[in-house]
Amino acid sequence: MTTAITTPDEDTAFIGHPKGLFVCFATELWERFSFYGMKYLLLLYLTKYHLFSDGAGLEVLGGYAALVYAMPVIGGLLADRYLGMRKAVIFGGILLVLGHLGMAFEGEQARLVAGQVVQDTQALQVFYASLALIVIGVGFLKPNISTIVGQLYSKDDPRRDAGFTIFYMGINLGSFTATLLCGYLGETYGWRYGFGAAGIGMLLGLVTFIRGQKYLRGLAEPPSNEQLKEIMFAGLSRERLIYAAALVGVAVVWQMLQFHGAVGILLNSLSLAVLAGLIWFITTQCDSDERSRMIVLIVLTLFSVVFWALFEQSAASMTLYADRVMDRELLGVELTASQFGAMNAFFIFLFAPVFAFVWVFLGRRGLEPSTPVKFALGIMQAGLGFGALVIGASMPDETGRVAAIWMVLAYLLHTTGELCLSPVGLSAVTKLAVHRVVGVMMGAWFLATAYSEFVAVQLSKLAAIDTHEGEVLDIDAALASYTDLFEFLLMIGLSAGLVLLVISPLLRKGMRGIQ
Repeated sequence: MTTAITTPDEDTAFIGHPKGLFVCFATELWERFSFYGMKYLLLLYLTKYHLFSDGAGLEVLGGYAALVYAMPVIGGLLADRYLGMRKAVIFGGILLVLGHLGMAFEGEQARLVAGQVVQDTQALQVFYASLALIVIGVGFLKPNISTIVGQLYSKDDPRRDAGFTIFYMGINLGSFTATLLCGYLGETYGWRYGFGAAGIGMLLGLVTFIRGQKYLRGLAEPPSNEQLKEIMFAGLSRERLIYAAALVGVAVVWQMLQFHGAVGILLNSLSLAVLAGLIWFITTQCDSDERSRMIVLIVLTLFSVVFWALFEQSAASMTLYADRVMDRELLGVELTASQFGAMNAFFIFLFAPVFAFVWVFLGRRGLEPSTPVKFALGIMQAGLGFGALVIGASMPDETGRVAAIWMVLAYLLHTTGELCLSPVGLSAVTKLAVHRVVGVMMGAWFLATAYSEFVAVQLSKLAAIDTHEGEVLDIDAALASYTDLFEFLLMIGLSAGLVLLVISPLLRKGMRGIQ
């Protein structure tokens, strides 16, 4: 698919950038709108509508979140080798629309009968199937829409970094608006409205991409159409076989989400296999400089698990905390528990330009912290965020509830921590990994992120509370339980960050001249 524009540098139709950037920007905005629109509602929906225990609800959340972060590795590989990014995004978008709209089917609310929880099992099966569609859909769409953005520019195009900045602003804009709108609709008018709004957002994103694909200038097409048409199995072409395999993947994920521990077993097995493979590669296939850099990269990747396990409490323990023991009034406005998740995107808007300026300012003076130090600062700030909640818990109001400002401060510290660690993480992979295994290390990085989601819910379960029809009966006891958890997370963040800070000179030396 082509337009009259033949070279990237000639395409300036969208505020000086290729028109295809607008297509990707809008598609990703609506995809992130749908993703975050349901993310912060998910645990509340399970515990308050279907009356899941905290532990059971967290298991579903953790399994879903882990798989969402793991699947893009496969989706990106299939697009690179066979499908092309355009086809992958459209297919992923279709699955996402079906999944998000399926989430709007609530069924009957669970109830207590003779002390036993009676649930609408049919509605829950629709729910699990919908989550599975979202998992596989994200796997096909998420990595490839970002890749398309890079394809719109030549390698030496000075607009390239600015284009990615605009693109990532779309991500945060989608996150911010969705968390506020879908959170409000879901908790105020009914869960179906929050999830339904997320589904409509994804539908808008899919329509935008399909109508705008002509502006991609043929840069996202399959490597070989002949290869896609090749008959492979049971009369199916390679392309149709990929789609069929993806639907089988939906069925597998559908079942995995219902059996607690299945995702954990999968992640543990994959992580051990990847780690063993990397150890073999480092010891047998690398020279001394390559070996040193790879070891540093593995250490940083392991520490990133700590950060994200703390950071991802936002949709888990922190959301339950906001719902159960917080006075949610902020600046005269009563927020819902899920709406507090918008704080992250809000602070990204405010501080991302500040951090970018500070790093450049310090770099010009030779004072910019090394990558390991930035990681350490990020982890410690994540820990300090829980410190804010601990302080807030020490001064509840007369009803036993904690002021919302302490949650705002927690999100502020988590976001500044994210800005210290997240932007440099992928950069570290590309700089430190041996060139012939960059793809493998990028996959390992995403696998570590997925694993952190699993770890996050295991930590959240330490504060699991018995509720009555989704409501806490003893606020004081609940506050004490969450405070114990947050004190523990504070110590984890500070301890891990300090350890990394202490060994950072050694790690910097191991980077062998790479900054």
